[in-house]
Amino acid sequence: MSTSHSPTVRRRRLASELRRLRESSNLTCEEVAAHLECSAAKVSRIETGRTGVNPRDVRDMLVLYGVEGERQNALIDLARMAKLKGWWHNYGDVLTGGFAGMEAEASSIRTFESLVVPGLLQTERYALAVFRAVRPKAAPNEVERRVSARMARQGLLSSDHGPKYWAVLDEGALRRRVGDADVMREQLDRLVKMSSLPNVEIQVLPFSAGGHAASDGPFVMLGFPDPLDPTVVYVESLTSALYLEKPEEIRLYSTVFDHVRAAALGTEESVALMAAMAEELA
Repeated sequence: MSTSHSPTVRRRRLASELRRLRESSNLTCEEVAAHLECSAAKVSRIETGRTGVNPRDVRDMLVLYGVEGERQNALIDLARMAKLKGWWHNYGDVLTGGFAGMEAEASSIRTFESLVVPGLLQTERYALAVFRAVRPKAAPNEVERRVSARMARQGLLSSDHGPKYWAVLDEGALRRRVGDADVMREQLDRLVKMSSLPNVEIQVLPFSAGGHAASDGPFVMLGFPDPLDPTVVYVESLTSALYLEKPEEIRLYSTVFDHVRAAALGTEESVALMAAMAEELA
């Protein structure tokens, strides 16, 4: 699985650059829309990365902004590459919102989870039990598709250029039985095994830590190798998801992660605890 060709991230990068160029040209969305003969709402969606943009429109926008030569060609090429399809498009019926595309290009992933084991660390049987619990009315083929997509994502961590992955798991997420005892034992064994990867660190936030900075709930922070792509915080709910990018939001979540990391057991202690929990289920 490639980590260097994510159309989702390229669309985000293009959107940011087009917005910057418009603002530096002192033009409003309405003025650009008039030039493109489209709605201001469309220009806004392009600049926020919520919709794609064809290379022809990008060329017209760049001409309006006075961008020429190699810079213009580079941005038009970026627009073409942003329209390519990543592996996750094969799962478009169960994967939405572009998270998989950004995850695929991340150079670092920091996550806090208080409810269940994070998707990138789940076994197939654990993932199946999770989806059956979360979507009790889903058809069997939908559940199978969701599990298949989740398993496909996991190649990221073991790839040659996989991201640095740092997870802090609340002890409750490990104690809560998802599936039967055999499913949980297999899941705990997998966490111990994944902890041995050079790019993976797993810490357990024990019950004894008491109240903590991440009490508002789970989140994921995605960092990228290119400085033009700012860190993103992903917060998911049952019906929607938030992508936070403002500097003050990133600083807040970075501080929260640092606090729960400091309150959690060290990596060796965490591995020992997870191994002991697996033994309890034997």
